[in-house]
Amino acid sequence: MAQLSSLSPQLIWHFFEQICAIPHPSKHEARLSAWIVQWAQGEGLAVKQDKVGNIIIKKPATSGMENRKAVVLQAHIDMVPQANADTRHDFATDPIDAYVDGEWVTARGTTLGADNGIGMAGCLAVLADKTIKHGPLEVLLTTDEETGMTGAFGLEAGWLEGEILLNTDSEEDGEVYMGCAGGVDANIRFPLELVDASAGDAVELTIKGLRGGHSGCDIHRGRGNVNKLLVRLLKAAEPLGIRLAEIHGGTLRNAIPREARATLLVPATRKAEFKALVDRYAGIYQSELAATEPNLTLLVNDTPPPVKLMSPSLQQRLLDALQACPNGVMRMSDAIPGVTETSTNLGVIKTRDGEVFVQCLIRSLIDSGRESIEQMTRSLFNLAGASCEFTGAYPGWAPNVDSPVMALVRNSYQTLFGTLPNVMVIHAGLECGLFKSAYPQWDMVSFGPTIRGAHSPDEKVHIPAVERFWQLLVHVLEAIPVKSQ
Repeated sequence: MAQLSSLSPQLIWHFFEQICAIPHPSKHEARLSAWIVQWAQGEGLAVKQDKVGNIIIKKPATSGMENRKAVVLQAHIDMVPQANADTRHDFATDPIDAYVDGEWVTARGTTLGADNGIGMAGCLAVLADKTIKHGPLEVLLTTDEETGMTGAFGLEAGWLEGEILLNTDSEEDGEVYMGCAGGVDANIRFPLELVDASAGDAVELTIKGLRGGHSGCDIHRGRGNVNKLLVRLLKAAEPLGIRLAEIHGGTLRNAIPREARATLLVPATRKAEFKALVDRYAGIYQSELAATEPNLTLLVNDTPPPVKLMSPSLQQRLLDALQACPNGVMRMSDAIPGVTETSTNLGVIKTRDGEVFVQCLIRSLIDSGRESIEQMTRSLFNLAGASCEFTGAYPGWAPNVDSPVMALVRNSYQTLFGTLPNVMVIHAGLECGLFKSAYPQWDMVSFGPTIRGAHSPDEKVHIPAVERFWQLLVHVLEAIPVKSQ
């Protein structure tokens, strides 16, 4: 990571190096949080943590700027832990191996954590920089954004004094966000019905090499969902008499799944037919997904025979339900052209003690859209004999087209770069909607540098875009208007 310290703006990359060096996947942010608190105390800044672990750091206004509206800079501390199957990495203990690749910074075999580490580095850089002109500042760093938005849910009224919130969790230079989707997790459980294994050849069927990505920002890009591809092939193979022992696919409900595998028995007399079927589907998938999944690979390997198999009834109900499970874009927005309104991601399938667990993340800009997909999902899996529980619901952030801070950021971008940014609503979960419950008066906007492949090991952040993000952040802080009298 020594290369990062030579990049510009140096302060941001210095802090991002520190962030990469300290493990901080969701629900394991304590070490990084402790380092941030210690650093802030060393800088003489007022710092405190609330009961859910959110960090609030205050920096006084620079001379002559005391009468400006107070600003809250916000980022989340945690990162998504995703690694390639052939990468040995413990996100709870191992640092991120970040490096420069042309105009990008990426990581070897894992997610980079630029989501939201670059935004967090920008917040800390503002606190450290003694040359920036700004009014009263508060930095809010929240916990567990990626798996439950625990920090945003737990933020209490009265902890912060700012009137304006600048969220740094967006991922496209040239776009400024004034709204986001809400979401809910669908947690589906099939009771595991097992029978003794019958005769046959045991194989492991694996599909890998897909791009994956963010289940909100990338859901409209036509990428393959490996869980759907695996189940489609297993359904096609059922007439050959296959018997399923285990199925696993994906690791996170908010990441488009990239790798999946199934352990099964194939009748010995039909093994050649099975391999031919797999080869045929490899060609089908490669043809259908040629533009988005050039590295898609299907493998069949012999494996030790399982002792138990799923019952014929469970196998049929499970595969039928997964085959029918909605996935991808459900509806595009009529009000905001080009923006996904409602989607769902079949993110996780796990065979574990006593059950087959399935998890989907449903997102929508409107509550009724989310509720419609909830009803569809519940009905489908109830018919298949599974339970379906919805948890972690969070609201969307309703756009305010008359937002003064939106106008300020838009004008600052035009002043700096000679063009107007696109004002957008993002089909992803930002914490802004939850903040409104505790701080309804906040005027909010979200912007950040270009990040590609978030929530996947292909994640990378564009170095020139980080420079522009910093320039925009500094310009906006200097242009914050005076407080109302």
